[in-house]
Amino acid sequence: MNGDSVTCRTSSGEETVCLGRRLGAHLQEGDVIALAGDLGSGKTWFTKGLALGLGVSPDQVVTSPTFALMNAYEGRCMLFHMDVYRLETAADFLNAGLDEYLHGNGVSVMEWADRWPEILPERHLKVRIKILDEHSREITLSGHHPEAVSILRAVKKEVR
Repeated sequence: MNGDSVTCRTSSGEETVCLGRRLGAHLQEGDVIALAGDLGSGKTWFTKGLALGLGVSPDQVVTSPTFALMNAYEGRCMLFHMDVYRLETAADFLNAGLDEYLHGNGVSVMEWADRWPEILPERHLKVRIKILDEHSREITLSGHHPEAVSILRAVKKEVR
C-alpha cells in the first residue's frame, strides 16, 4: 500500500495542541507516533494535544521527559511519551528498555524519532514539525502502514 500524508499550518501553540488532539482521538493501543523537529518546534505542545485526544485529563500536566526519558499518562489507553534527545545511540535506547514501549499496550510517542528510524515499528506514523517563524509551524503527518494511512485519512477529512 502506498503511503499518505497531510500537511497543516498552525499559528500558535494552542493550534498545535488542537491538531495533536485531532490525531490523538483516532489513536488506539499499539500506535506509535514518531515526532521530529528542531528544539522549540512544538513537539511537546503537539503531545499535549495527543494526550487530550486520548482522554488524558486536561488537569494532567504533560511535560517533556527530556531527563526522565519517558512519562506515562492514563487516558482511554496509556500514553507513553519518550524523549531520546539525551541518548547518543540506538543501543542507549535499547539498553534503557524503551523499545518495550514501542511494542506494548498503549500509544507511544517518541520525540527525536528521526535519529534512529530503524528501531521504529513498521506501523508508526511520522509527525514532522517545521518552524516557519516565532509562532507558525508546518506540521506534516505521514505513514505507509495501512493502519497509519487509515488514521491519516480520517484526520485529513477533519482538517479540510
